[in-house]
Parts: sequence; structure tokens; C-alpha cells
Amino acid sequence: MASVTPLKSAFLNSSKKSTAFSNCNSLVGPSVIRVRQPGFNRKKQLTVTAAVGDLSSDSTTYLIAGAVTVALLGTAFPILFSRKDTCPECDGAGFVRKSGVQLRANAARKDQAQIVVMKSVTRLCHTKSIVTVNGQFPGPSIVAREGDRLLIRVINRVPNNVTIHWHGIRQIRNGWADGPAYITQCPIQTGQSYVYNYTIVGQRGTLFWHAHISWLRATVYGALIILPKHLSSYPFTKPYKDVPLIFGEWFNGDIEAMIKQATLTGGGPDVSDAYTINGLPGPLYSCSSKQTFKLKVRQGKIYMLRLINAAMNNQLFFSIADHTLTVVEVDAVYVKPFDTQTLVIAPGQTTNVLLNTKPDFPHAIYFMTARPYVTGFANFDNSMVAGILEYASPTNPNHQALRMKNLPLLKPTLPDLYDTEFVTKFTSKLRSLATPQYPAKVPQKVDNQIYFTIGLGTSPCNSRDKTCQGPNGAKYAASINNVSFVQPNMALLQAYFTGQSKGVYTPYFPTSPLEPFDYTGNPPSNTFVTSGTKLIVLKYKTNVEVVMQDTSILGAESHPLHLHGFNFFVVGQGFGNFDAGKDPVKFNLVDPVERNTVGVPVGGWVAIRFLADNPGVWFMHCHYEVHTSWGLEMAWLVLDGDHPNEKLLPPPPDLPKC
Repeated sequence: MASVTPLKSAFLNSSKKSTAFSNCNSLVGPSVIRVRQPGFNRKKQLTVTAAVGDLSSDSTTYLIAGAVTVALLGTAFPILFSRKDTCPECDGAGFVRKSGVQLRANAARKDQAQIVVMKSVTRLCHTKSIVTVNGQFPGPSIVAREGDRLLIRVINRVPNNVTIHWHGIRQIRNGWADGPAYITQCPIQTGQSYVYNYTIVGQRGTLFWHAHISWLRATVYGALIILPKHLSSYPFTKPYKDVPLIFGEWFNGDIEAMIKQATLTGGGPDVSDAYTINGLPGPLYSCSSKQTFKLKVRQGKIYMLRLINAAMNNQLFFSIADHTLTVVEVDAVYVKPFDTQTLVIAPGQTTNVLLNTKPDFPHAIYFMTARPYVTGFANFDNSMVAGILEYASPTNPNHQALRMKNLPLLKPTLPDLYDTEFVTKFTSKLRSLATPQYPAKVPQKVDNQIYFTIGLGTSPCNSRDKTCQGPNGAKYAASINNVSFVQPNMALLQAYFTGQSKGVYTPYFPTSPLEPFDYTGNPPSNTFVTSGTKLIVLKYKTNVEVVMQDTSILGAESHPLHLHGFNFFVVGQGFGNFDAGKDPVKFNLVDPVERNTVGVPVGGWVAIRFLADNPGVWFMHCHYEVHTSWGLEMAWLVLDGDHPNEKLLPPPPDLPKC
């Protein structure tokens, strides 16, 4: 790395901080780190230090040869960058200035004591120590632009092994920065660090980052917001403000101990105790009225809500009382806008909606609520999270608090917990823009047709007394084509690149069920799955079609499947068993929605297509963490192309070792 010179620093005065930041930032919500540069000729670069534990003493803000390099996730306050012409308090490089001195948050060593990974957090009157990034729950938002290069140093100072996944970033030829443990890297061990170095190519919108090992993502997650390129615009009205809303789940107990115990016994883990919005459960839970996310808006404005489902095991309905939402983007891909009062969002999915506030002060306060969409027969958290939307009073601000207490609180009406009909109608409205500027490059011809059965099953009990807590005394399992994934001891990508695949994985994952049956009818009596670490090998630039079929083994259920390294087009879906003779003629090959995570319909199927133009090893798994723990996952190996720019890059020198 080039030599760096620390910038002059000053402590942030809390009484003045909000003024400077508000002038430079139109995004509200969790702690934000933002890069908006005024058009440097060279590639832009953002360096982030994610401190998993105490920050090193040299954590500071740097400026290198016209690019911005920031020790970023190690700050107690947001560091904001903005163009000078929109921020009178910013200098030409986008740094906030005060009295000629460049400011940076957390300049004082005393603030470093707050930046620890293990942090004591209280929710629902339960206090426990949780793993966090910089002591923040949720973690800070990262805001960059399409085309930016990010270098994110993650320092692990906790007993747990750690990795971070940049969910939805394609990581072109660069799986080393993808993050899933034992797939593209070995985990970052205690006292070690790793730099995630990647460039955002051809993507803009809302994604997120989260831990990708064990169940650590329950508390280790945050928004990843990609603004359009400089001088580019949205294909819809520019919003007045952006607001990230991250849905999560809170567990009163020790979640790592819980999943360890469930793995030993073969039973299902405990369900969460609450849902959260930006880490807060809200007033519908006991002991939580003061831990409520509140969004204050102005009348007659357009707000863009960046919705992220970081929940562990639940799809969610979401609505705001007496307000219409306009869906404009999913999974960082623009869609044809449509209006709705309620939406559904699965774990791993993101949805941007425009909120048009009322033209006049409404004399009311509004709940925005979320609760689960339920399929299957397992236990679930049957509760509801609520935040509050309130309008800023246009007059007499000194008496606003008194007036707000007297305003009625309106609540939205959400669909029934099991309302699959609503989910089907909502998802059918999602369509790509398919314009010259934002084309839908749907593969029209298919080279590889693959048929996956997705579902639950069992595996033999290996406890001493031969009795486990799963069905019929066995252990719960999950599989794709009846293969339950076994986590290797060496990262698959590293094994492939170094030619050490023997004993690590085999390239013989079945591309269709080995024993066909009536997948959505009466299940077979034998529910045992096979197990192994198997991959499907694809030639570079293969057009792939995958039909994912839900099964009724241990109960039909919707599964949100996430594919790393690619976006895909959802060309068709339906209920019952997929009919290869009749269903493909109904596929949408013109403007299907493009995304990275899709819900397999309960008791049905979904068909996706993608171009395998990204060499490397790429994970595919259910984004219900419980199902991933049971083995509902697999991996793709995309071979190199013929040209230099079609080959997997070599690993970085600091790649963690197992």
C-alpha cells in the first residue's frame, strides 16, 4: 500500500456535529459512513477498518493521492463525505471542515474504549454480551458509489472466528472477498485481520453486509448502500431523504450456545424473542417502549425507504398505516414501479420503496409494522415489531411534543400469517425495467438445465443413547437433491485454486433428483438424506437454468435461496410439481425480475436463469439460518475463460489460514 499521511484531526463537538453532518448528508438511520467524491479522474477507493475488538492506535483518516482512504468501521460517529457544491462545510476532497481544520470522528483515544466487538446490549429487559462491529448494533452503514473500490480491513478481537459477506456484491473474478466461511476463505481467527478488497461493478442500490459463519449474523450486520455513478440519476423522482430500515431478530439467550446445543441434540433451535427495526423491538414488546425506531418526516416530501431483511429465519410482511409505498428496486436492481400498501420481504432480500408523505399535516401518528409470513410446521416467533412514523409540526415547534401526545396512533392491517395468495400476487408484480439504459439480459437459450429439490429431511442420530430430538428420534437435516452439505475443513476456493481438491470436495453434485417422487404429494417413508461436499462445475459463460422445487418431506415450506457471485432472472414460478413439458412455455423471458435471493414457493417451484460469467467457487444456500445449519446449501465451480480478464484472480497475501 502507498505511504499515507494522517490528516489533522479535531474532536467532534457533539453540539455542533449534527449541523455539519446534516448539511452533508441526506441519509438518515443507523450510523453512516459515506463517500461522495467530486469526480476524481482515477478510480475511487474507500478503505474501511472493521474493528472486531479494540482499534489499533493508528486508526485514523487518511488522504492518498486524490483517493479517499478511511479507517471507517472503527469510528464512534459517522464520517461523511459529500461534494463541495452540496456541502458548504466540505472541502474539495469531500472532507467536513470546521474553522479550517479537517474533522474526523473518534480522534480521541478515549473513544476507542467504546469500539469493541463484545458489547453489553439490553433488549426486552435482558442484558447480554453480543458480537458487534465497533460496538454498534446494528453495525454502521457503508455508503459508496457504483465503480468505487472498497478495501475493508476486518480485525478480529473476540473468541469467535469471523468472516464478513458483502451480500449481493458480485465480486467479479474475486471470490476471495466474498466472505462465506470455508467456501471462499478460512475464517479470521482471534487476533488476526483480513482486508476485503473489491470493486463495485455495474451495481447500484441497497445491499447489506453480515457475518457469514455460524449464527453470528444475528448481531453482525449493516446496510451497504451503493449510489449511482456521479452525474447519473435515478429512473424515478429523486427522494428528499434515504432511510435504511433493517429488520432483524433478537434472542434473549446466547445464540451461539443455542445452535450448538441444537446441533448436538438434533432438534430445532429456539425461536427469536422479538423482531427489530434498526436493532429496536418497539412498543409492542414488554419493556421496550423506549427502544422504538422513530422516523420523523416532513409533509409533501418523497422519502426512499431502503428495506433490508437481515432476520435469521423469517420472511416478513411490512406496512405503514394509511400510507402507500411505491416499489422501485429489489436486490439493488431497478424494477417497474408499482404501488402497494403492504410488501413481503424474505431474509437476504432488499427492497427500496418511495414514501410520499401527506401534503398537509395529518394530525396523526402512524405505526409501521412487520410480522412473519409463515409456511411449514416448525415453531416460529409469532410477534410483531413496530416503529413510529410521525410528521414534523409546521408551526410552533416549542409546543410540538405536547401536541404529539394528543394525536391518534393509527395501525396498519397486515395480511394473515399464512397468506400465500398475497405473497404470490406481490411477487408477480416485480418486473425488470428492461430499458436501453437498464436492460434485462435474460439468457434466451440454455446450455445447462438443472433441477433441484429443496426441502427438509433427517439424518441418523449419533448420540450415545441413539435418540435425538428430531423427527422419529433422528436429527433434523435439510438438502438439495437429497444431498446435505458438509462443511469442509479447507476453503473450497482455496482448494480449487491450489489444486488440492482431493479430500476436500468432489465435482459430482447431482443436477437432478436421483430418486424422483411426487415432490408435493405424499412424502416417501424414508426421510434420510445423504451428505457430502459436492459442487457443480460450469464452463465459463454457460447459460444456466435452475428449477428449484419445494418438497413435502416434513412439510412443504417456502425457502429463500441466495446465490453468491451472480444475479439471476426469475423467469417462472408456480405451485405443485414443475412440468417440464408445459411450464417453460409460460416463462417470462422479456422483463423478469433480476435479483440474488428468491423465495421458492411453498408447495411449488421457481425457475431462474443466469450467465455463468464469474469464475470461482460460489455458494448457494437457503437464507433461513436454521436450514443452512442443517445442510440446505451447495456450491458452483465456474471455470476460467480463455482470456486474461476471464480468469480468477490470485488470492491476496493476507488470506486467512485454516
